Amino acid sequence: MAQSRKSRSNETAGADAPRPPKATFGMSKIGKLDPHSAAMPAAKGDALRLIGYMEDLCEEVEGTIELVSTDPHLRMALYLLRCHFEGRTVTPTSIIGASNVPYATGTRRLRAMLEAGLIEQRARTASGKTFSLHPSPALLEAWTQLADRLRRLTEARLGLGARDPATDDYYFGGSYRVAHAVPALGARSEPLRLAGGLRVLAHGDPTFMVMDNLKRQFEQSIGLSIHQRAFSIDRLRDEALKNAERSTSRYDIVAVDLPWIGEFVEKGVLMPLDAVMDVARLDPADFHTAGWAATHWGGRPYGVPAQTTPELLFYRKDMFAQAGLEPPTTTEALLDAARALHDPGRGVHGIAWNAARGTALGHTVLMTLADFGQPVLDLAPISGGFDCADLAGGTHRPTIDTEAGLAAAEFLRELLGYSPPDILSMSWYERIRPYAAGSVAMAYGYTLLAPYFELDPSSPACGQTGYLPHPPGPGGSSVAPVGGYALGIPANLAPERREAAAEALTVFTSPEAQKLFVLNGSRTNPRYSVGADPEVRRISTIFEAVEAMSWRDELQFWPRPPIPRISDIIRICGEEFHDMLRGLKSPRETLRAAQSRADALF
Repeated sequence: MAQSRKSRSNETAGADAPRPPKATFGMSKIGKLDPHSAAMPAAKGDALRLIGYMEDLCEEVEGTIELVSTDPHLRMALYLLRCHFEGRTVTPTSIIGASNVPYATGTRRLRAMLEAGLIEQRARTASGKTFSLHPSPALLEAWTQLADRLRRLTEARLGLGARDPATDDYYFGGSYRVAHAVPALGARSEPLRLAGGLRVLAHGDPTFMVMDNLKRQFEQSIGLSIHQRAFSIDRLRDEALKNAERSTSRYDIVAVDLPWIGEFVEKGVLMPLDAVMDVARLDPADFHTAGWAATHWGGRPYGVPAQTTPELLFYRKDMFAQAGLEPPTTTEALLDAARALHDPGRGVHGIAWNAARGTALGHTVLMTLADFGQPVLDLAPISGGFDCADLAGGTHRPTIDTEAGLAAAEFLRELLGYSPPDILSMSWYERIRPYAAGSVAMAYGYTLLAPYFELDPSSPACGQTGYLPHPPGPGGSSVAPVGGYALGIPANLAPERREAAAEALTVFTSPEAQKLFVLNGSRTNPRYSVGADPEVRRISTIFEAVEAMSWRDELQFWPRPPIPRISDIIRICGEEFHDMLRGLKSPRETLRAAQSRADALF
């Protein structure tokens, strides 16, 4: 056999063995997800494992019935797909070797597959004399459909696997469901050309860590080496602003927190996408409405959503059931649940949230204002929320010292009593760690942080977490404040690099790439098509929950309007409210001080 089980095992143990995680900048306090343990099974199960199953089946049949030989086209296709998913280079010689037929016969079979449009060639050198081989979009689409049918046939004929409600309406040969499987990420027929490779400035969160773990596969896709630097949120903003002051950008693509869009446009950090690419190629209608709208300033797009990660209320379904509690749908019910589940004597606290001084608590303040129906700016109310269409006009003023603001402040002060003792130092990751460890019953958290418990079988919260939008207070409605990051192109990027940067941006934000992130551990998704993918829905209930919130118009970005001064407003609120939570100021004094300092910015 040209490709036996033993030879595949030797390959894995050799050059293509898992490499140790590569160090990244600015991530010393952020736990690295292990790409070879919890984050990987979904992708391996629905791609490499099925390929391995078919390869093994071919060997078993040939070994049992000597007169039977497997079709070389099938063997070559399986080998090509395996190498594509593993990020390995395929040459004509290697794929012919996998065909298990004489070299001349294998050469003819390869030529037939090229002519049929199943395989694409990409030049490996400037001379164009040597090529690498890649599965075409047609082959990837055919494999996606075959893999889905193979799984269903196995379950139906052999009775293996639990019944999946998402497949109830399936019939072989098609589906009555609207959802369609997003195909696997393919490779460009022409590699991108960028001196020194593609340079990316990213945020140090689980989704971008997944992208770093998949670096080889993305390099195969675009035909170019990728160099990624990752920073914490405040250092990322500082580096992006510093980069804008340079004569020429050090980065081809930068990650932008959605509230920074206005500031980054006004300060010349980003270039409008419509100046460098055909925006229609991105399929804007496929993005969650709030996420796509949040990337615009003055009516023009300056980034493409790479993550749409709303902040939700995570709650332990088993704890609620044991205590006879319903999931909270109001702030009052949330306080009641936190009070009932708060038991410090047993090491269990009611709720964890962002309460560290400065940026972290500032975000909580703005979102809590939204829970009580109050945006931090004097935005005009519209159906479903507040109008952010004219933020670039610069006419809006802060609205903090209001009756809704007082209700929000008093709510946070009461919430403090059912929180862990170190709550005033908890920020993005610190609030999720005790939830994952089982020491808190609820936590406000972004969906991008869900892998910390969803992918850890030892976590008490694994498989026991429910997801809700923020429970509203009096005067408010259910809102899931949209966060996350967009990818943009620096305004000072050298002209000769812009076209390739735009092409890479299109690949990284495509449905195929977004699905790949999910299969490898991400819990963020900016596209409707990916959220509707049956394979994605099987991975986590979080996608169906967020999809439902989007259709109910609960995903909103007005709680953190992306005006140029929003970072300062967030910092001010985080400082003043922290003093209040420490008992240094009353709620009224806090609101007056925050309002006065915010007014001074304008």
